[in-house]
Amino acid sequence: MPVSANTVALRCANIHRYLGQGEGRVHVLKGVSFEAHRGQVYAIVGPSGCGKSTLLYLLGLLDRQDDGDIWINNRLMSNSSDADRTAARGEHIGFVFQFHFLMQEFTALENVMMPMRKLGRLTPEAMEARARQLLSSVGLGEKTHRLGTQLSGGEQQRVAIARALANEPAIILADEPTGNLDVKNSTMVFDLLTRLAKENGQAVILVTHNPEIANRCDSVKPMRDGLFV
Repeated sequence: MPVSANTVALRCANIHRYLGQGEGRVHVLKGVSFEAHRGQVYAIVGPSGCGKSTLLYLLGLLDRQDDGDIWINNRLMSNSSDADRTAARGEHIGFVFQFHFLMQEFTALENVMMPMRKLGRLTPEAMEARARQLLSSVGLGEKTHRLGTQLSGGEQQRVAIARALANEPAIILADEPTGNLDVKNSTMVFDLLTRLAKENGQAVILVTHNPEIANRCDSVKPMRDGLFV
């Protein structure tokens, strides 16, 4: 169900992250603040090593910041337990990575159903119906029973998008989602991701080195040396 674009899905304030120990300790993020509204697509751009992916992993609750706060759907998650963070990820966040990370021994349909099985909100019949609908929406309705090994790179990434959308998350985090694809497939994957997210009122935050894709987002956030500039 579409949600007002004014709804803040994710917010962070004064995020700091250090990596390494002793003399090798690096201040990767130096007080980053940011908010993402539903129905909007954000591109985080910048040179390698500036902190883009580190920030994305923090926003996705896959890592913990050293200082600062993160809210998901207005719920403060900064100091929440690992169990609460895992539950929030499953319910509110969908991930699309540069490498699709499909379970190759399972079909496209089974891959898309996995997040739904983990969340346990739907009946098996409803899970399968939703997975079929999502695969149709990414143009793979006729390939539901193909194994990952029987799909092209672009098709596998489209399955990964369907999987990210499975639980109707408020937030989609994408780390170089078109990095391994040719121009045609890159455009197709980006168009699909943004169209489906806007239709569903989801906030999309993507890290990309592709200036053409970044320029087609609603907002571009350039990052340098651990801060937005």
